[in-house]
Amino acid sequence: MTKMKVLVVEDDRSLAKVLAYNLTQAGYEVRSAYDGQDALTQARLQLPDVVVLDVMIPILDGLEVCRRLRANDETAKTAIVMLTAKGEETDQLIGFSVGADDYVTKPFSVKILLQRIKAIDRRRKSEDGQSYSINRGGITIDRLKFRATVGDRVLDLTPSEFRLLDTLIRQPGRAFDRSELIDAALGANTVVLERTIDVHIRSLRKKLGDSIAMKIETVRGVGYRFTEMPNGSPSESTA
Repeated sequence: MTKMKVLVVEDDRSLAKVLAYNLTQAGYEVRSAYDGQDALTQARLQLPDVVVLDVMIPILDGLEVCRRLRANDETAKTAIVMLTAKGEETDQLIGFSVGADDYVTKPFSVKILLQRIKAIDRRRKSEDGQSYSINRGGITIDRLKFRATVGDRVLDLTPSEFRLLDTLIRQPGRAFDRSELIDAALGANTVVLERTIDVHIRSLRKKLGDSIAMKIETVRGVGYRFTEMPNGSPSESTA
């Protein structure tokens, strides 16, 4: 398998250099960008597997870069790890709502960041061998093509949303708690707010459309489950 490509987007050049060095030593092919516009240009040219994206960067901030990467067909499935000094709950939720897959708050350990990227790499490798698809409740999941469809409509899902949907529909009726869904969608040992999974669920339901979204049910006090025979419309969890 070819080396996983990582694009580091960080305007602090000394930190960018440290990250590039450590990622290279870990066996990844690394490029660096120092502002939002350069990040978009390099992402479209290099098509990285992972973008380590600082939020506070010049020209275009990280949130806007994330939105544009998700809106472009060529980079829509690229994994995005947000890197920022902001640590408030609302900042994390905003980052995930625009399509981030993971969130690392400064100051951070380079080893922790490497663990997050390695988790993404492991998921990519495990998915490479999955050549089967599943159709349930009007949704088709194809792991080989990394594609989900409702009827003839291809869903525009982030990698985390795809894994979340795949996890739910492969075990219909099972109630998953939020920590299980975080592990499935973002990777084991990912340290994020459990409420973050609610943001992903809201986005996923919106993309599925009203009739299909009803099949992802909120299990109050627990998390979520997929059912092919929904009893009613989904409600946002207050647990």
